[in-house]
Amino acid sequence: MKNLHNKIKLYLEANSKTENELFNGNIELQDDGAGTYIKIWKVSGITKPTDSQLNALESEATKLQNNVTIKATRKTSYGDIGEQLDEIYKDIDAWKARIKKIKDDNPKE
Repeated sequence: MKNLHNKIKLYLEANSKTENELFNGNIELQDDGAGTYIKIWKVSGITKPTDSQLNALESEATKLQNNVTIKATRKTSYGDIGEQLDEIYKDIDAWKARIKKIKDDNPKE
């Protein structure tokens, strides 16, 4: 379902719409066990995307999802902002080295 969400997000953005369409009731996704699909499409001004239009966005949607995962991993690894500020105050070079390692270990696509 997540990748369909990202494909729809990209399709909306390519058509000058925002992801908010997914949260305001204009689009409803459903999974009846055979895979997720668009159950309701009431987006003003653009037609419901075809499977081929959505499949064309697969690579970009996967990249988007991977970067969301990487961002979450980095955020966890960075730790509490208060502790980071204390670390910066005590030894900014050690902090920079630690943050660089986290980014190097979790590169964005």
